[in-house]
Amino acid sequence: MARLQGEDKYVPVMGIREFRTGQLAGRDELLLHELHGERHIAKPHKHDFFIIILFDRAEGTHTIDFRDYAIADRQIHLLFPGQVHRWDIGPQTIGYQLMIDRLLFERFAPYFRFSFTNYMNHPVIPCTNDSFKLLKYEFDAIKDELNSDNSLKDLIGARTGVIASLVSKEAENLFADLKIYQSNPRLAKFNTLIEQHFKAEKLVAFYASKLNISANYLNILCQKNLQVSATQLIQQRVLLEAKRLLQSTDISIKEIAFELGFVDHAYFSNFFKSQTGATPTEFREA
Repeated sequence: MARLQGEDKYVPVMGIREFRTGQLAGRDELLLHELHGERHIAKPHKHDFFIIILFDRAEGTHTIDFRDYAIADRQIHLLFPGQVHRWDIGPQTIGYQLMIDRLLFERFAPYFRFSFTNYMNHPVIPCTNDSFKLLKYEFDAIKDELNSDNSLKDLIGARTGVIASLVSKEAENLFADLKIYQSNPRLAKFNTLIEQHFKAEKLVAFYASKLNISANYLNILCQKNLQVSATQLIQQRVLLEAKRLLQSTDISIKEIAFELGFVDHAYFSNFFKSQTGATPTEFREA
């Protein structure tokens, strides 16, 4: 399973303790909030913790890593540490939000049956009626345990593991790329290596050497199975991080270029514009 990426040293993040106000129930490592009615997040931001949101009745838009997702009834939304998000939630919305710190998350993470990349690529998961009822039962059971006089951390951890298993069961139908990675372990490893090295290593040859294959063969694997080149996969990850830094921080574009391993500001700006059609400054000010 892929590892969670570390937080960028330049990026201010919101910690779980900042959400204590208004909590329905909580411990140091986990909070439960209810979402009722209209809510707006204007400026994209990151968290240093994991979030599972169960929407019952819902409407609006949730933007995760610069992609808009329609919020609808009976959905699960997942947010991993480091992902940038904002939302506009309609007035009739009812939902439940579990905020889970990294240490507790690592304990039940194995119950997410697939690579974290799959969930990050498909963070909005519709639920069947039966699955929603089971998930709601577990959310309520966690609330009750959190509100008990002597709440048990192990019991809470077990119930979050059940939630992760239920989410994985519902998510399986969404992961069209899952079989590709399962049948091509080199591609799965390539994806993990990109996550680990994309800031410093931009050349296909580096990753191919780690996989003990030629750069040409790695490109063939990517083109055949994913319909993009190996270089494009690396560039997509670099571009995502650039967008995160531009919209969630106030650091200079020169510093962003340096952080992402570009030799100078101009090279980074040319790369960004070739990928998006906008300069970094235009993207930041949009």
